[in-house]
Amino acid sequence: MKRKIKIISIVGARPNFMKISPIVDEIRRLNETGGDPEIHSVIVHTGQHYDREMSALFFDQLSIPEPDYNLGVGSMSHARQTAEIMMRIEPVFIQEKPDYVMVVGDVNSTIAAALVAKKMGIRVIHVEAGLRSFDMTMPEEINRMLTDAISDILFITERSAEKNLLREGVSPEKIHFVGNVMIDTLLKHREKAEGSNILRRLGLVETSGREGGAMYAVLTLHRPATVDDPRKLRQVLDAVSDLSQRMDIVFPVHPRTAERIESMGLRLGGRIILTGPLGYLDFIKAVSRAAMVLTDSGGIQEETTVMGVPCLTLRENTERPVTITEGTNRLVGLSRERIREEAMKIIEQGIPAGRIPERWDGMAAVRIIEIIMSDSVSPTP
Repeated sequence: MKRKIKIISIVGARPNFMKISPIVDEIRRLNETGGDPEIHSVIVHTGQHYDREMSALFFDQLSIPEPDYNLGVGSMSHARQTAEIMMRIEPVFIQEKPDYVMVVGDVNSTIAAALVAKKMGIRVIHVEAGLRSFDMTMPEEINRMLTDAISDILFITERSAEKNLLREGVSPEKIHFVGNVMIDTLLKHREKAEGSNILRRLGLVETSGREGGAMYAVLTLHRPATVDDPRKLRQVLDAVSDLSQRMDIVFPVHPRTAERIESMGLRLGGRIILTGPLGYLDFIKAVSRAAMVLTDSGGIQEETTVMGVPCLTLRENTERPVTITEGTNRLVGLSRERIREEAMKIIEQGIPAGRIPERWDGMAAVRIIEIIMSDSVSPTP
């Protein structure tokens, strides 16, 4: 008789959708080919990200099945949001009785679901484990460390993550270097993204930057440490305004950032093209043709590395060091002068070509499911 296992996958914010998509795809593929064990996949959307239209768009573009549960938590303080997710997700776990709860990344949904599952005796899988910025002022760093401490299976994207976990006392047998599911999604959808007409809609030339056409940059800002501090936000936006005298800047404005800019009465000068949040395919197309990307995001550092696009990370640290040591990423901090200086280097000199990190080959989800299936036949410790 064919064995059966049940996995509940947790998503809550947009980066989670890109991380869970290839894993759900691989589960579907194995079940369709009669794999043993048969995997029953349940998706729980906590609703941590409150933009329902954008959430629906990402589910559609990435071919993720409709969530089996949508908890509809919405935006609130970290403590209230984490508590609300925990209260709403416990009845789901009681009803579904999963063998595993899979959490991804470092958002509040990640730690909330992991805590409830662990207290209920359910095995916890953490995808994208072990990344560290060593900055405990970042809520994401706290979520990462606590989730890793209670996880039973930890899937890592780069070698530095294993060193971090071992230093923190995680048993080596729990750690598996599988590659990067974000890159699985990028590689699968990159050709489809080429069909996006986002550049034409924004009034930009189709061939751009490194391909000899009109140059433009892409900017994203969302981290509280940046956008909630008026001095830091003003420094970044002043630097971007300086850069916009040389090239167009495509700025998909995060709702939080838009609120801060408006409340501070800031005015953006130069050739800055403001848009709402972009869908996945539009965003990938815009980034792929950009002369450079300026961002405080984690995942974008990884995507630009694989696409070979210069990335200036507007932070003092990064939890993804492989994007610097092997990729196209540079840490530039938040000062106006440093951002402007590094951007001009790219305009005038370019940056040395990076390389794609080890196992960022589109096969991370395959490795993840193989390991889970192997674990499911082993005695529970």
